Amino acid sequence: MRLRPSMLLAATALLVTACSADAVRQAAEPEPTPVAFDSNVEADAQDVAVDTLVELSASDGELQEVALASLKGKYTVDGELADGVWKAGERLEPGVTYVLTATGRNDDGEDSFEQRFTTQDLSKDEQTYPSVAPIEGETVGVGMPIVVSFDLPVKERATFEENMHVRTDADIEGAWHWYSDHTAHYRPKEYWPAGTDVTVDLQLNSLHAGDGIYGQQDQVVPFTVGSRVISTVDTQRHTMTVEKDGQTLRTIPVSTGKPGKDSRNGTKVIMEKYDAVDMDAASTGVSEDDADYYNLTDVKWAMRVTTSGEFIHAAPWSVGSQGSSNVSAGCVGMSTDNAAWLYQNSKRGDVVDFTGSPRSLEPQNGWTDWNVDWATWKSGSALEG
Repeated sequence: MRLRPSMLLAATALLVTACSADAVRQAAEPEPTPVAFDSNVEADAQDVAVDTLVELSASDGELQEVALASLKGKYTVDGELADGVWKAGERLEPGVTYVLTATGRNDDGEDSFEQRFTTQDLSKDEQTYPSVAPIEGETVGVGMPIVVSFDLPVKERATFEENMHVRTDADIEGAWHWYSDHTAHYRPKEYWPAGTDVTVDLQLNSLHAGDGIYGQQDQVVPFTVGSRVISTVDTQRHTMTVEKDGQTLRTIPVSTGKPGKDSRNGTKVIMEKYDAVDMDAASTGVSEDDADYYNLTDVKWAMRVTTSGEFIHAAPWSVGSQGSSNVSAGCVGMSTDNAAWLYQNSKRGDVVDFTGSPRSLEPQNGWTDWNVDWATWKSGSALEG
């Protein structure tokens, strides 16, 4: 059939009208808007500071999932997504390449994000290690201080102390006290209550300690306070009275430091225990030519109470003087049977009070924390005031 001219014009008009409608619809539909991700670390950055807390946010959409881990999967970094921003809860390891990944969503769909970066490398001389006493799971006495020792100096004490937490299962007032850039102690205002569960939580890994030094490791150390054992050494009466939970268990005849070598007065704490130990006076600075020099081997049931070398131990050689006179070089000596009994009933952190001596206990000659009044103790905190 042959089309009339009028029919051709109508067909042409319909075709033009249809093409124009498609073009209008295409022009009216906007391009999809992608989710824009923003990190506080640049992509492919090198030497990123290890104390960086990574953050990631998104515009034109919402973050859905975020993950931060080392390239080889050895380290993962936990974080929290709140108010549209993901914030890392941990600092970074040195010399590690990390991958930050995320997904985001808006009305146009879902987008993904991936970014790599590498942290600064640190030598051992740029990392300070925190050693902690007590040790994990230890049962200690009521006088036990928490002792944190750093092998490299901490100049940023306040920054570190803000990240050094002590948690207990009871409401106990306590405080840190810095003796030096290498040593911080924590103690409660009064002796620990018997039976208290304590957790030391040091979040110091990669925290800047000052002068280009960073914390080497976190430490989480739970321990338990055992029974309340407090002993009193009376250097004039030549006795040691042992009390447990307020009840006197035994009064032991002893011999303490002789005149000129007097045992020191003050509150001491058992620091170490040895079922047998060799004692050489040279370790305390006494020359072998000195009349007071001694070198004793296999001394039984020895417990250290000062850094300078005062011990409580078995002294079978001085039994005749025990209970009547002081003949030692500063230690507390007793019979082997009494020393064995005391050793079995003692633990690190038990308190030993010395009275009656003309000689005073020097600060920091052992764990001397209980000889410091509470106001002075708190003033040693880097956060005080």
